[in-house]
Amino acid sequence: MKQEGFYYEAGSQLDAKLLIVMTYVVTESCIKCKYTDCVDVCPVDCFREGPNMLVIDPDECIDCTLCVPECPVEAIFAEDDVPDAQREFIALNKELAQKWQPLIERKPAPADADEWAKKKEKKNLLEK
Repeated sequence: MKQEGFYYEAGSQLDAKLLIVMTYVVTESCIKCKYTDCVDVCPVDCFREGPNMLVIDPDECIDCTLCVPECPVEAIFAEDDVPDAQREFIALNKELAQKWQPLIERKPAPADADEWAKKKEKKNLLEK
């Protein structure tokens, strides 16, 4: 049973293990870029697609790290490594993953993605 970042695995009646399961988080750099290279490598289809960015469903992510090197704008971080200025994206990924549909196949990036990839401070452009 996965809940609140923890995975409970029953061993025997006398013993149970508590394993911490970290999730990965898509941050601000993805806004208006929406490259989907990460989707191709995800073994559990944990990406969700919004109008102008992707998020990771923390209840589905298995901490495999495969998506991190695939992101051309370096928008994906381990939850514990999310930069301080991007910490709000941890909650946003969880919230938006509940609303947005799964994305299971790579799609072409928006025509202007390369231009947006170079821009910083795009939080105000996030479309929910």
